[in-house]
Amino acid sequence: MLVKFLKFSAVGALGTLAHYSVLIFLVQILSVNVLVATSIGALVGALVNYLLNYRWTFASNKRHSEAMVKFFAVAGVGFVLNGLFMTLFSAVLALHYLIAQVITTAMVLFWNFLGNHYWTFDELRGKS
Repeated sequence: MLVKFLKFSAVGALGTLAHYSVLIFLVQILSVNVLVATSIGALVGALVNYLLNYRWTFASNKRHSEAMVKFFAVAGVGFVLNGLFMTLFSAVLALHYLIAQVITTAMVLFWNFLGNHYWTFDELRGKS
């Protein structure tokens, strides 16, 4: 499980890079609202994460129609958590949006790994 978590984290770093790149571009260049920008960035990051986790982290043989639905259900919960935590940290606690995003990312990481490990890719039952 540790190896999968490390792979998941590496993939997550790439997804996070995609997320933050979109977030910064939308906020700094296009003056998009922070909450809208982070939501769009999270969707881009989730797409990157799905593709890399499917192939590399979990080496899944599941049909995309099954794995992708489950992955994005888990990501959907993570998406909601991302928005809630960003609201708390940036709007309520008035932290800089990038600091708020770093804290939020760390908090959502564990939910995403466990949901995908035990449900999306059926690791609880030993399936890939």
